[in-house]
Amino acid sequence: MASLWEYANPKKFIDTTDKVLPWVSVLAVLCLVTGLIWGFFFTPDDFRQGSTVKIIYLHVPSALMAINAWIMMLVASLIWVVRRHHVSALAARAAAPVGVVMTVIALATGAIWGQPMWGTWWAWDPRLTSFLILFLFYLGYIALWEAIENDDTAADLTSILCIVGSVFALLSRYAVLFWNQGLHQGASLSLDKEENVADVFYFPLLVCIAGFVFLFIALVFLRTQTEIRARRMRALLARDRMEA
Repeated sequence: MASLWEYANPKKFIDTTDKVLPWVSVLAVLCLVTGLIWGFFFTPDDFRQGSTVKIIYLHVPSALMAINAWIMMLVASLIWVVRRHHVSALAARAAAPVGVVMTVIALATGAIWGQPMWGTWWAWDPRLTSFLILFLFYLGYIALWEAIENDDTAADLTSILCIVGSVFALLSRYAVLFWNQGLHQGASLSLDKEENVADVFYFPLLVCIAGFVFLFIALVFLRTQTEIRARRMRALLARDRMEA
């Protein structure tokens, strides 16, 4: 574990991610292009949902990443609270805009998918409601970072917000297990083979999910590097003002 904390050093983090980032980016593009083309053009229509089912290749991966992005932010925030490593706080900050975009994609594609299936664009379903609240937490998290000038204070307060918001991240994932009512169906992917979608949709969906995961990693690496450099710039400007 000692070697893991080496990456709390900003220079070490940037040097390492500079080497990894091109490979992750290529994997993201390959998986997304392969999965989306395979899913949209080389899978049949569903016998109940018709071609509408193909929204699954955007909706499920984006929803998974919206939830897991917040969980990643939670882990990074806890590391900041416990170890006071600035890279972890900046990584959490970097992940938030990516997570909010994933949430918007999931909400939008869910509405498009839900309208022909449910007859409505929106329903106050437990999972949908908790997902909307998670979206609002994302916005609040980003706004809180922007509103506080001192980076350490902002990291402390956003870490608390992240811990509280994690309740809704978990509800977004498991709401259908807690409440029987609601329009949203159960998970499309499960350890129970019988609960998964048919294989013809399952395998391209896995490729799309891998593409979204690699895309998320690439964007977080890139944005974290940007946050580190921006923090350095603010520190240099503050030092110059003090010397002047």
